Amino acid sequence: MVILRDDERIARMRRLSQYTSLLGIAALLGGMVIAFTNPERFFVYELLALMAGWLLSQVGVYLGHRYIRSPRPDEALDKEVRRVARNGRMYHYLLPAPHVLLLPQGIVIFIAKFQGGKISVTNDKWRQTGLGFLNMRKLFGGESLGNPSKEAQAMLGSMASYLQKHAPSVEEVPMAAVVVFTSDGTQEIDVNSASVPVVHYKKLRGFLRQQWQKGGPAPLSTADYEAIRAAFDQKASHLLEIQAEDEAE
Repeated sequence: MVILRDDERIARMRRLSQYTSLLGIAALLGGMVIAFTNPERFFVYELLALMAGWLLSQVGVYLGHRYIRSPRPDEALDKEVRRVARNGRMYHYLLPAPHVLLLPQGIVIFIAKFQGGKISVTNDKWRQTGLGFLNMRKLFGGESLGNPSKEAQAMLGSMASYLQKHAPSVEEVPMAAVVVFTSDGTQEIDVNSASVPVVHYKKLRGFLRQQWQKGGPAPLSTADYEAIRAAFDQKASHLLEIQAEDEAE
């Protein structure tokens, strides 16, 4: 499997996560110092410092889960997908959707979620429970699960628009999204009714075999596949040039 990953972006986002987290802590400490020294005189500054610290810490947490957490979402996906999609091309942080797999049969978009505990979904309404003490962390900056179904629909729309613009000759292509939980702390996934498939990353290989190999769509025409590949590789041209130089050496 060919893996194309924007490592420069990952490194940049890692640094940004670290800087915003440190600035957030500094702002929160500054607000606390003001609160204990002269709160009446500097109340507005105290409030601004605490708000800025909280917002910066939220940005740091958001980026940290995606670019610092080990394994990162892209690493967890690569580990499982490469074993079953040897003829695939994986694009990380290059296209409108962060994690996209191009197969001879079509396109798979991965909605990576790190949340642990017990995950349940009924009629596209998502819940996260069974966190115990970690529930307190959610109150103080932990990122909520949100609605992966809506995220999937948004990313499918973004990718469709991208293809219409960059591969207009392709009239129709099988394209699907799948929500993948990449944390070993995810204890249980209970899917009652969802508009998008949901799997733990350790079961991703079986899902891909079943949905895209054994009973999946027919292979794309050579012209359509090459048009899509060219449209995707356009965003990874700098990476492909580096690979070509390394192979030449």
